[in-house]
Amino acid sequence: MTDDLLDSPGGRLLVSVAAAIAGLAGSYAVTGYAPAFIASPIERTLARSMPGIVVSTAISTLGSLGQQLNLLLAIALAGLFIALAARAAILTGQLTNNRALPVVGTAVVTWAVSVVLTGEVVLAAGPAVPAAAVVGLAQLLDGFGGSVSPISSKRRRALSTVGAAIGAATVGYAAGNQRSVAATGDDAPVLNAPGADLDDVDEKLAVAAESSLGFGDIDPLVSENFYEVDINSIDPQISAADWSLSITGAVEEEVTLDYEDIIEMDAENRFVTLRCVGESLNGYKTDNALWTGVPVDSLLEEAGVQSGCECVMLRAEDDYYEEFPIDALRGGMLAYGMNGKILPRGHGYPVRALVPGHWGEVNVKWLSEIEVLDEEADGYWEKRGWQGTGPVNPVAKLHHESMLSDGRRRIGGPAYAGLRGVKRVEVSTDGGETWADATLSDQLPAASGDGPAADAWRQWEYTYDPPSSGHTVVVRMVDQRGEVQPETETDSYPSGASGWVSKQYS
Repeated sequence: MTDDLLDSPGGRLLVSVAAAIAGLAGSYAVTGYAPAFIASPIERTLARSMPGIVVSTAISTLGSLGQQLNLLLAIALAGLFIALAARAAILTGQLTNNRALPVVGTAVVTWAVSVVLTGEVVLAAGPAVPAAAVVGLAQLLDGFGGSVSPISSKRRRALSTVGAAIGAATVGYAAGNQRSVAATGDDAPVLNAPGADLDDVDEKLAVAAESSLGFGDIDPLVSENFYEVDINSIDPQISAADWSLSITGAVEEEVTLDYEDIIEMDAENRFVTLRCVGESLNGYKTDNALWTGVPVDSLLEEAGVQSGCECVMLRAEDDYYEEFPIDALRGGMLAYGMNGKILPRGHGYPVRALVPGHWGEVNVKWLSEIEVLDEEADGYWEKRGWQGTGPVNPVAKLHHESMLSDGRRRIGGPAYAGLRGVKRVEVSTDGGETWADATLSDQLPAASGDGPAADAWRQWEYTYDPPSSGHTVVVRMVDQRGEVQPETETDSYPSGASGWVSKQYS
């Protein structure tokens, strides 16, 4: 009877799990947080195969957490594939009395699975090599232990194997983070495009800073942490040199543009606010930025639109697609800059669409194709039960509250109405019986500098003497046409949250 680690069911399980951990770490080390990471295609498959009602429920109840849980499930499944490969190789090697087979089999099968999943032949060595190395280490430790090793030696070998896997995970995580392309605005390089007016960018950002009400934790006019919602947990990693945009479908002549074509055109700097159709009524997935890009209308004119339905489908590099009226796109832009920096990966680098006044989901990131349609078609989220391609629902949010030294309460937040514009925000401190006007921040400037931005939010602030008893504060917005936002409260599913925001104070 031997006391080899690999001769016991528990030992084989331990080594297989350790190989899986090392394999996942190795994949992350060579790819970073990119689509070539072994768990990424599994996560995409899970997201697309789930029934629409499951996806909608997860978005409405869990928000971003649902997507993170999906990624964790994908990582667990990828690890399971590697562990099964290692276990099968170990058992086969023992049955055939071939000491090379456990290591070679683990490497070959893990490599093959990774190639099938990711399509990357060379990067597939990332998970294969460390997974096989852990199996080889276990064999080596068993060889040193001898055929009648005491149980304490077996424990040491088990701990050594686990330690090697943990070490690989630590090194792999650090290496992968270094390799990952920056996804946030803070990490993005400064914009340098021939067609962009960078002095105008600085001037507009300065105006936004001066216009802000600027107190406490009120949402700044230019968002510091712009929300991100995508159909995948891991964003596409696209080189500007390899990127191109095609205008296809019902057009007189198809047009194809590369990145250099886009950044050499005369650009505009526009303040544009985006609101996520899946956010709660008083949620935090509405944000504003100064975007740099080129108008879409001239490109559509060049292609010669001949649509039978006056509708268009935008398609992205991550297989996302969204359909909406072509008139909405005519006032839009192709953005390649954000707040004076290159468009971050997480916001659609190299180029994304911005469609004025529409829900955030229509503003397709990693844009690759504008297809002019002859017949209407459902977009990605419409096929899953959402109806978010129309104009955004107006809202005034209550995000800030504080007690001042004189005993008064100050409340505030952002207000947004899409292309209808915010005229005023009204506040009631008695549950809607009486109303008073809040103080608004100045309107942000238009791209031309003349007049207000067509599609940007405003801040509001109101200070009052709170009554000694409990009371309810209600907030509503009035647009530039004089219309009050709808009072009836609705959930985000299927057409976006709406209603008056309220809060009770004791």
